[in-house]
Amino acid sequence: MRTFEDILAPIGIDRFRSEHLGTEPLHVPAPDGSTKRELLTWAAFNGLLAQTNVWDSDRLQMMHREVDVPPDQYCRSRPSTHGPVWRPDPEMVRLMLGAGASILANDMLTLHAPITEAGVALGEAMGAKVGASVFCSFKENRVLGTHYDVHDVFAVQTEGEKIWNFYEGRVSDPLDYPPNLTHADIEKSRGRLVKTVTMRPGDVLYVPRGVYHDAIAVDAPSLHVSFTVMPLTGRALLVLLDMMARDHPAFRKWLPSAASEPEAFARAVADLGPVLAEIVSSPSFRQEAARQQRRASPKLARFDLPERLALTLYQVTGRAFPAGEDPARQIHDWMMGQRRFALEHLKVQFDGDPEPRIDAIVKAAEQAGAIARM
Repeated sequence: MRTFEDILAPIGIDRFRSEHLGTEPLHVPAPDGSTKRELLTWAAFNGLLAQTNVWDSDRLQMMHREVDVPPDQYCRSRPSTHGPVWRPDPEMVRLMLGAGASILANDMLTLHAPITEAGVALGEAMGAKVGASVFCSFKENRVLGTHYDVHDVFAVQTEGEKIWNFYEGRVSDPLDYPPNLTHADIEKSRGRLVKTVTMRPGDVLYVPRGVYHDAIAVDAPSLHVSFTVMPLTGRALLVLLDMMARDHPAFRKWLPSAASEPEAFARAVADLGPVLAEIVSSPSFRQEAARQQRRASPKLARFDLPERLALTLYQVTGRAFPAGEDPARQIHDWMMGQRRFALEHLKVQFDGDPEPRIDAIVKAAEQAGAIARM
């Protein structure tokens, strides 16, 4: 599943966005000939579990009857460069599984190439940060009780079957969980059961954030991968707004004293409103916001050893750069600050910008004589 189309097939992207995104769950049964179940096989998961130094008690959790198993019941304390760490002990994990426990494996996005590829496709399509967890459970066993998530979920069933229950209750666009939230609170607010979905190998399930749900294995061992998808909210732009406001003269002025000059203070505060609107509506603000969004999405790591990267070296000549708006001006400023640089280094520094755009800006600067190949 290397594209968003692969993940949703045979449901089209347009239908998903218009009918389900952010509104209601979507069950996508595996089409004939689908290879979606190959996202994570039992053999692959067993191989990952055997890499014992990858795991600690946070990354590999065990649950029994919807309660966390204490680390000392399936881990041993091992030395590390940062002090003692609870490492899962394979034989103790096997014992807990035999006693009816389930596994929740977190931070899986970069541990298994098929999961990484699917996560990157989700991040690009949704403009989002993406994580991945694996749920391994057994007959009539829930890893988690009824809950809602603060992110969207794309779940892919890879082995066995699992029943998902959906309830009428929903939290509107949650950003976090209330403090001291109890199981009784959830039982009260989830409402009645409104939908049940049986997930089979290769099926995909989309769950919008805030929807109350739970899941239980049917009558055989179950394995599914859960992708957490969290696009940036408007709150993420506040940091960007602060950064850009610092460069505006109106925000560098002292404010009058609210105590001794209340009217002047009120006028000064009110006058900043239109300036904020001007900043937010500017093309440079939108471009920087888009850059932040692209940086949030996961990227495929690529290594070609023993081959090494061939660097394309430039130097600044002292001639004028061509006129341009952001991001060209930002890139020009960076070049002048470096004096000599590698094109590949430039692309790392501006990794939120599409590579073709960077290439075009560099080409224009070279044609203008502002930079030259070394």
